[in-house]
Amino acid sequence: MKVCVLTLFPELFQPFWDHGIIRRAVQGGKIHPATVNIRDHAEGRHRVTDDRPYGGGCGMVMKPEPLAGAMAEAKGRMPTATTLLLSPQGRRFDQQLAESLAQAGELILVCGRYEGVDERFVDRFVDGEISIGDFVLTGGELAAMAIIDAVARLIPGVLGNEDSAGSDTFSDGLVEYAHYTRPPNYDDEAVPDVLLSGNHAEIERWRRETALMRTVLKRPDLLERRGVSPEERALLIKWRRELDRLIG
Repeated sequence: MKVCVLTLFPELFQPFWDHGIIRRAVQGGKIHPATVNIRDHAEGRHRVTDDRPYGGGCGMVMKPEPLAGAMAEAKGRMPTATTLLLSPQGRRFDQQLAESLAQAGELILVCGRYEGVDERFVDRFVDGEISIGDFVLTGGELAAMAIIDAVARLIPGVLGNEDSAGSDTFSDGLVEYAHYTRPPNYDDEAVPDVLLSGNHAEIERWRRETALMRTVLKRPDLLERRGVSPEERALLIKWRRELDRLIG
């Protein structure tokens, strides 16, 4: 996958490319990253990229000309790329969208700043807007990194274990099951016996039940959107009966 980020702060991305899973993906040729400095396409001695909004109001707005120039540079490298603007007004980013973007061959991510981006640039060059949550960041750079990280790990060959992404939280609409590692006994709390049993069928059953229970306790909203299977419904009824019995 080719990914290019349009930003006023390209220096923020070099450490991101140079560490962890992303570094492995870059070195393995799974991701080909690039940045375009929007300021390089601004005119004048001061390379101004923002101006006051028409109609008044607080803050500044990113000018369309430098953005258009940066986009032309990026499109010259990646003519078929999907262009996404990082914006609090965009579609909420989730695992399903990450899976969809992982199928794209080329992505251009535009990092907004200040009060926003001139709407004429958005209308002409942007295919869609994405938000990583209902809060406001200083700029789109951190959001772009989060999206790249989430998408990259879904590209075949990026993770060491190809099954890892498939068992992640949200991959099937549930939070992930509980994890344990060595030592088998820590601070008088033991690892569940089933995980030490070697019975893979029982381990898988325990993990499915644990994932469902943790989703009920931590993120019931996921079940409201996803629904439950007949098997999960039977478990929930069983647990409800146990709770009724305990409560008395």
